[in-house]
Amino acid sequence: MTQHPRQPPLAGVTVVSVEQAVAAPFATRQLADLGARVIKVERPGEGDFARRYDTTVDGESSYFVWLNRSKESLTLDLKSVRGRAILEQLLGGADVFMQNLAPGAATRLGLGAEELAERHPSLIPCSISGYGTSGPWAGRKAYDLLVQCQTGLVSLTGNEYGAARAGVSVADIAAGMYAYSGVLTALYTRATTGVARAVEVSLFEALAEWMSQPAYYTRHGGAQPPRIGTQHATIAPYGAFTAADGKDVLFSIQNEREWVALCERFLERPELVDDPRFATGSDRVSHRDELNAIVAERFGRSDSREVEKLLDEAGIANAGVNDVEEFLAHPVLSARDRWRDVRIPGGGAVPALLPPVDLAGTAPRMDPVPAVGEHTERILAELGHSAADIDALRSAKVI
Repeated sequence: MTQHPRQPPLAGVTVVSVEQAVAAPFATRQLADLGARVIKVERPGEGDFARRYDTTVDGESSYFVWLNRSKESLTLDLKSVRGRAILEQLLGGADVFMQNLAPGAATRLGLGAEELAERHPSLIPCSISGYGTSGPWAGRKAYDLLVQCQTGLVSLTGNEYGAARAGVSVADIAAGMYAYSGVLTALYTRATTGVARAVEVSLFEALAEWMSQPAYYTRHGGAQPPRIGTQHATIAPYGAFTAADGKDVLFSIQNEREWVALCERFLERPELVDDPRFATGSDRVSHRDELNAIVAERFGRSDSREVEKLLDEAGIANAGVNDVEEFLAHPVLSARDRWRDVRIPGGGAVPALLPPVDLAGTAPRMDPVPAVGEHTERILAELGHSAADIDALRSAKVI
């Protein structure tokens, strides 16, 4: 008996998104991964400005390729009456409306949550903003690094020589993740109660949540955690050290059992177990420099493979400090078959990682990344527009 693959979890759910850059596209791509139909509304001609962030992926932007597979692209001039009318048609048949427009733009276009609830009571609107849609900073633009600065993250990242941004767009990613989970919650609530609830997420408040541990530490400890590179601010030894072959290996001591194993089996200094400088976790942090010197000397006597082998044998968590090329070749990704080819505009294909959540009995969508306006004519035809009407809309630069 032939087994047919099950429908993806969000099959039948339609998402219309007026989105750009990272946060909203990340949220909607994850909905698309689960089978939702995502119609991405873009500016005629130029489209989402993230398409032009770079040209490194066979002429396409690395950001755009990452964030926009499995979507349909519709171009609309939302400043035109006819463009807004077409969007209104789309929303009449949609389940979710996502937007991360500039401050105040959604309200000016009649796309605020309260207005949408009056016209489309079953629609779930989701707004992603910089600092929230109310409050003293509601009108401020916010980009990822600005929010990293405002939440204090940049002050924690780096080393004694200076601060640094996180290497990926963590504020955007955090907001996109919360928007994604918020929409899933709203879909569940609508299914169980019949009530469609609006979802609102800000980059600032999403990253503020991620900053909670250092916030507690600072408020109650009197000073914020120091910037110390790959070292951990409140645990020692925990950080990267350089082996004899020049490769950095990071390891972590989480408890007293591991501390004893490190001293006896790796450092070969059993007397350190009872050294009063290192008797407790707090003592080890207080004497971090002395302890790090001992660890660094031991690392310098073995190459990185030997260091990793000895730490493994001692039951101590460790990892080589990889660069991105080493990450791409990681044996876990290949052995677990995590790569799939995804087509991009122009007809080529590039490897893309499967979504990290595996749902038994289903497979994620890994459909192509759309060209600007690639699906415009088909979507308009579905809405009842004739070929002549579509030509007129194109001539008027509405699409």
